[in-house]
Amino acid sequence: MSLLDTIGSLIGKSPEGGGQQALVSAALEFVNNQPGGLNGLIQRFQEKGLGDVVSSWVGNGENQPIAADALHGVLGSEAVTNLAAKAGVQPDQVTGLLSQILPHVVNAATPEGEVPAGGQLNSTTVLGALGGIASLLGNKGNA
Repeated sequence: MSLLDTIGSLIGKSPEGGGQQALVSAALEFVNNQPGGLNGLIQRFQEKGLGDVVSSWVGNGENQPIAADALHGVLGSEAVTNLAAKAGVQPDQVTGLLSQILPHVVNAATPEGEVPAGGQLNSTTVLGALGGIASLLGNKGNA
């Protein structure tokens, strides 16, 4: 199942259990499909002036949040429009979903504060590190 299909299937579902796991998997696929994987995504954030945000996700400190519109700026209108059209939702819904989960995915994929070799994220490692997926979109715990 592609990222677009996964996001489309999640719209309207409660963000608990399997729905969240599918969203995490979609975010992993999204990152891995970037040219250069996570390194390529980090470069896109840096080019848009948001290097400090993505660096906080890689580092061991608190994750900085990203607004859906800022993520839209990083991804670009064409990518967001294509995602939204494929999923049958508004672009702000797609970026809203990714803006909530992407910081956690990147953080879990970089437990030592370093990008994995080749920039590819390992789904087993990330899902294992995230553990209680139900807490991701609900009780985040960040002040």
